[in-house]
Formats: sequence, structure tokens, C-alpha cells
Amino acid sequence: MTDTTSHTPVGTEPPAPVRKRGDRGPLASLGLHLTLLTASVVAVFPPLWLLVTSFKPKTDAFDTSLVKDFTLGNYGHVIRDTDFLSWLQNSLIVVGLTTLIGVFVAATTGYAVSRFRFPGMRPLMWMLLLTQMFPVAVLIVPLYNLLADLGLLNQPIGLVVTYLTVAVPFCAWMMKGYFDGIPVEIDEAGRVDGLNPFGTFWRLVLPLARPGLAVTAFYTFITGWAEVAYASAFMTGEENLTLAGGLQTFVNQYTSDWGALTAAAVIIAVPAAIVFGLVARHLVSGLTAGATKS
Repeated sequence: MTDTTSHTPVGTEPPAPVRKRGDRGPLASLGLHLTLLTASVVAVFPPLWLLVTSFKPKTDAFDTSLVKDFTLGNYGHVIRDTDFLSWLQNSLIVVGLTTLIGVFVAATTGYAVSRFRFPGMRPLMWMLLLTQMFPVAVLIVPLYNLLADLGLLNQPIGLVVTYLTVAVPFCAWMMKGYFDGIPVEIDEAGRVDGLNPFGTFWRLVLPLARPGLAVTAFYTFITGWAEVAYASAFMTGEENLTLAGGLQTFVNQYTSDWGALTAAAVIIAVPAAIVFGLVARHLVSGLTAGATKS
């Protein structure tokens, strides 16, 4: 009987197994996990240490050990003995107005550029991009002079206007990309039913753009909540400061109250975390839609 079994010729090596796409060797997998673990530790350590320090007495602020004498005194000092509540009120007014106006302006601008063709549309889109290229430090002096001429220094509305110049261009471009992904037939159906362009936008298109609106609202909120340079330059007097500007009063060339600074920072982070939790499920779809379709 003839042996039909194939034999590897003498002196040749069997072919190496082909690794499927996505498969990793043990060393590559170990390196990947170590890298992710290191990145996670680096990302988590600063806010965790900030939280730990806020529960330490002032004398232990630079102690590298964990909390030995747990205290809430830093939080009580911030709320009772400083203008923190005034800063909070100022921030809520500024951020609330910035978010409401910014979302409306960005959504209407993005919809207009997405659906209509008009003279100057392309220069408008380029202008929205170019405004993102200027660093904040370059704009502080001209904006300060402009606000001074208009009598808007130390006024919440002046800070709202400056924050809108930061948030609206990026959000309008992103919303334009999101509206591009909504079928134009919806607009045509609205016009057949007798709706004007704004009615079509408000009643039919805007409800379909909730993920994009969530990203816009979150970005606008964070722009006003965490911004420091404009808040420090355009608002003077402790009673007029926002939260971000007020933090600087705890640690400066004259005083160093690290316990109060960390406690105030923890309190400030809570609203941002709440807003992020509310819009988190929309963030991924809203960001990817605005990025890939614009």
C-alpha cells in the first residue's frame, strides 16, 4: 500500500503558524497591560491625593502618609470663613447663561451652515476654525480693552461674552457635522406640513440631535466652570470672583492655605462630575458624529 502522508522535506523548517489579526503574544499583552495600569495610576493619583489632602489638618498638608487625623475643618473653613458661596453664585450665573446661550447659538449656526447655502458661508466656516488657533493669553489684552470700553468689566455678562467666543466656534462646527448626518427629507417633510425653517429646526431636527446637544452643553459648561485666565483678568474684588478665580486667593505670594485650596477644589469638582454623569451616554455618539461628518 502506498503511503500518501505528506512529509516535510529533509532540511526544511515547517511554516510558522500565522497569527490572526488582533492576536498578541504574551510579552506584548503584558506590556500593554502594564502600560494601561501605569497610565491609570498617573491619571487617578492627582485627584485622589487632592481628596486625601482635603481631609488632613493644615499642618499635615505636605505629609506623604495617608490621613492620620481625619478632619472636615477645611471644608467648614471654606464655606464659613471665605467668600466661597459668593463665588459659587457668580459661577452658577455665568456658567448657566454661557451654557444656555452657547447651546442655542451653536445649534442654530450649525443648522444654518448645514442646510442652507448663502454668500460668505465658506469664509464663516473658516473663521470658526481660525478662532480656535489664537491662545487665550494673546486675546486677554484686546478683550480687556473692549470690555472696558463697553463697561462690562466686573460684570457677569462680560465674562459670559468672552466664554462664548471660546465655546461657540468649536461647538458650531461640531453641530454642523452632526446635522449633516440627519436626513434632509425630514426638513422637506416639515415644510410640506407648513412649518417654516425655524419651526422645522425646533420641532423636528433638534430632538434628533440630542447627543450633539449634550456634547455642546458639556463643553460649554466646562469652558465656563473651569476657566481661570479670563475670570482672573476681567473680574476683580473677592466678591466678584468666580470659583476658578477664587481658588487663587488660597495660595499666593502672601498666603498658602493648601487645606482650604484642596477642599474648595473637591467641592468645585462635584458639579462637573454630576453634569458629566448626566450626559455621559451621549458623549461618545455626539463626539464621533461631529468629528466624522464635518
